[in-house]
Amino acid sequence: MRITAGGHVLEAELIEGAEPALVFLHEGLGSIRLWRDFPARVAKATGRKALVYDRYGYGQSDVLEEEKVDVKFMHRGAQELAEVLKAFRIKKPVLVGHSDGASIALIYSGLNEVERLVVLAPHVFIEKFNLESIRRIRATFETTDLPQRFAKYHTDPRKTFYLWNDAWLDPAFEKWNIEEYLPGITCPVLAIQGENDEYGTMAQLEAIKRQVKGPCELLKLEDCGHSPHRDQPERVLSSVVSFVNAIDSANP
Repeated sequence: MRITAGGHVLEAELIEGAEPALVFLHEGLGSIRLWRDFPARVAKATGRKALVYDRYGYGQSDVLEEEKVDVKFMHRGAQELAEVLKAFRIKKPVLVGHSDGASIALIYSGLNEVERLVVLAPHVFIEKFNLESIRRIRATFETTDLPQRFAKYHTDPRKTFYLWNDAWLDPAFEKWNIEEYLPGITCPVLAIQGENDEYGTMAQLEAIKRQVKGPCELLKLEDCGHSPHRDQPERVLSSVVSFVNAIDSANP
């Protein structure tokens, strides 16, 4: 389905179910399709309504009009999330975010009330090797068939890639930090990190646990990279479902 949020037309998919709704926020170069069947499996196992959408500039949503994206693009993603929730009349959601989507979920949750928060491979500050990985993926994009592969998931794969990649490699991004939002998070948090993640370490999760005000559960997965729900699908599904189902026992 197509919705309008923040002045842009976005692609979205909705699975009907019980409240509070699950809202999935994709990774930096992600889309609805790149989630694969994970949202549907979580929705089925929990009986919850689930919303998945392509952020502005990604997937089948409107292509970015801008020729440059600054380091505040995830903050704008949190503002867009507020508009999306309003469009679907969703209040106090369970947010499930991956990578950039996890950071957007953290920013939003630091400023707004949410029921629960699941973050997969989140970023709250910059690690040097993270930027080195961003540089490597640029080289891969320019020397392999990655643009053709991305075309299956994005209307304009080159523009989507370069605006995202340029923003991360902007010298100003080296000082990017969203830890100021963490003390505003009072809901339960489940934070998941792959041991072999090329974009972040457990230091990200430890910073979250140290600063959020609500209970925070950390899960480190062996033999797992930057996409825990794809690398370790059954383990992640089980953990997320248990975490979401705990809402019922917490609110009898």
